[in-house]
Amino acid sequence: MRVLIVEDEPAIRQTMLRVFEREGYFVDEAEDGPGGLSLAVAGGHDVVILDVLLPGLDGFQVCKAIRAAGVTTPVLMLTALSDVDDRVTGLDSGADDYLGKPFAFKELLARVRALARRPAGDSTEPKLKYDDLEVDLLRRSARRGTRRIELTTTEFKLLEYMALNATHVLSRSKILDEVWGFDYDGESNVVDTYVHYLRRKIDAGEDRQLIRTVRGYGYALGGA
Repeated sequence: MRVLIVEDEPAIRQTMLRVFEREGYFVDEAEDGPGGLSLAVAGGHDVVILDVLLPGLDGFQVCKAIRAAGVTTPVLMLTALSDVDDRVTGLDSGADDYLGKPFAFKELLARVRALARRPAGDSTEPKLKYDDLEVDLLRRSARRGTRRIELTTTEFKLLEYMALNATHVLSRSKILDEVWGFDYDGESNVVDTYVHYLRRKIDAGEDRQLIRTVRGYGYALGGA
């Protein structure tokens, strides 16, 4: 798989380069908007990772130009902008997904894998799906079939992380690091407590139970 990284901060760009190459990806890189646009239009990439705040042309302008050139490669925008309107601007410019800075590299890899599996030209809003569960990353909401699921901020973060890694067994310690942060020093059973909350909202009354417990280790969304 080949990815294009368009990021003007050298340290972040080089770290992403090493992470993707270690995972077996082929990587092209650009440090400004015009350079990224030229490489993206040249084609041959499975996913474009595009920072918003770029010199020359910003990420929104680059993404619009990519789409205007007829390029349908999935675009993941990286942004330090947290306002929903900024995320909507990115999606309206033709991006397929967004990820806020700072981010966990495992989440970045998971989102890139998800985009690479998406059919070319699919410009729908970013959603994660497993079985009849749908997680809307823009609206921060979820549905199980036609049933809307009301979630707190932490419950959504946990569900999003599990959905990004659907079928993979996640250890309690890894969930704690990724959802609550490395410096969390609260209750030791917080992961079990919140998985219980999610299970009650997602699986209660359903024929198929989606959240799976792996005794002595952790949890998974789906899988064997």
